[in-house]
Amino acid sequence: MVKRKGGALLLGVQIDRDSPKSIGDQLYISLRELILSGAIATSVRLPSTRTLAKDLAVSRTTVLYAFERLFAEGLIVSRVGSGAFVSDVLYAERPRPVKTSGQSAAPMAKPNLSSAMGNAIESFSPRDRLPYQPKAFVSALPSYDNFPMAQWARISARFWRGARSDVMGYGEPFGLTSLREAIATHLRGNRGISCETGQIFIVSGAQQAFNLIGATLLDPGDRVWFENPGAIGARNSLIACGADLVPVPVDRDGLMVEEGERQSPAFKLAFVTPSHQQPLSCIMSLERRFALLLAAQRANAWIIEDDYDGEFFFGRQPIPTLKSIDQTGLVIYVGTFSKSLFPALRLGFMLVPPALIETFERITASFIQGVPTNIQAIVAEFIQGGHFATHIRRMRGVYAERHETLLEQARQHLGGLLDVVPTESGLHTIGLLPSNISERSASKAALEQGVIVSPLDRFSIAPTSYNGLALGFGATNPREIRDGIAKLATVLGALA
Repeated sequence: MVKRKGGALLLGVQIDRDSPKSIGDQLYISLRELILSGAIATSVRLPSTRTLAKDLAVSRTTVLYAFERLFAEGLIVSRVGSGAFVSDVLYAERPRPVKTSGQSAAPMAKPNLSSAMGNAIESFSPRDRLPYQPKAFVSALPSYDNFPMAQWARISARFWRGARSDVMGYGEPFGLTSLREAIATHLRGNRGISCETGQIFIVSGAQQAFNLIGATLLDPGDRVWFENPGAIGARNSLIACGADLVPVPVDRDGLMVEEGERQSPAFKLAFVTPSHQQPLSCIMSLERRFALLLAAQRANAWIIEDDYDGEFFFGRQPIPTLKSIDQTGLVIYVGTFSKSLFPALRLGFMLVPPALIETFERITASFIQGVPTNIQAIVAEFIQGGHFATHIRRMRGVYAERHETLLEQARQHLGGLLDVVPTESGLHTIGLLPSNISERSASKAALEQGVIVSPLDRFSIAPTSYNGLALGFGATNPREIRDGIAKLATVLGALA
């Protein structure tokens, strides 16, 4: 039987012959969108491949290619002797939108979430996403302009020229062995931590580490000491695991352990940023560190030490990490390369106590897919080749200069308006406002002038005595710092 000519007119299909996308792909995508949107109704016969090729001035081979893809997806069907038709199964099985008396669809019902996530969403603190472009005074960003991109590119190119089995296969579940070894060596030599390679687990950034730790060690309702104010991302990760956060205040010596014990002597986990508190930028004193270890031992609780930017210490002799003085075996050390290298890596690691090694081996081998091997391999060689140590050493000087520029400009232009607190490490510090200036008002007014400063209550889960702003200086060069301070002075002067 000869197929009938005709079929739906599809002259609305647009072909861009200057597009880098092939004509066959363009035709397939256009027809697919017409079918899925309902522009071509169910059971409508499509024109023959010859007819459509003539209508669109393309080759029949191109049309056949597009039709074959649509056949494979079940969007069109062939009827012997009649041609190709839009599949009626697609529309028969698709739920229809519920219509109101008017033309628009009724609003969708509220999703039925799990009780754990439903409760967590209600408890999440508002987190306005900061601009992730370097400008005054965005925090949580390192300096992009000082990164040794040429060295990184050479290492990357060398990796991609390697054996395909290394480049294209699944990664090792606990992390690439060479990277775990490099991190363990670095921690022993530069952070004073006695550890073995088997204690290191590679994760997709610190956030995944916090979520994994919480899901492993916490039951819903377990009490967790949390710095107040404290790190927002870690807070939300633990809330998502069902944690009942205990807001423990922070002073210039770090977490106030006695206050934590007064509020909740029986706790399951404590979260601290001892090397550079987020956001107050203070350093936890040695006395407080020992007090925290003793409190955890008494409560049989775990401690998460988040060392997110502790590499960049430019003050006096650095205080050892909490993990390095831990004799209890209760500290889980979490590190990230987002600040020491760059955030797009999405690469971090956990250093777990010996008692948890087997647990995390089973968990990661069972359902954690791991970080892409190429990222791990490149970072491993970057560390082993000495580039990482050189970069850290150089950036300490860069950040010390930017920190000093911030302090100097603040002394000159912000007297009586913002008391910028010196810090000894990291990529940010804080400025304290007088009582007659609201930190929320200051943050909003600064944003209107293109200056990013975060109010400290954004980091709080309970009221604090602080009235101030977080100021990042890591991603901002001295000229930008001077311009930003000048704008901030104008804004705060108007508010005062």
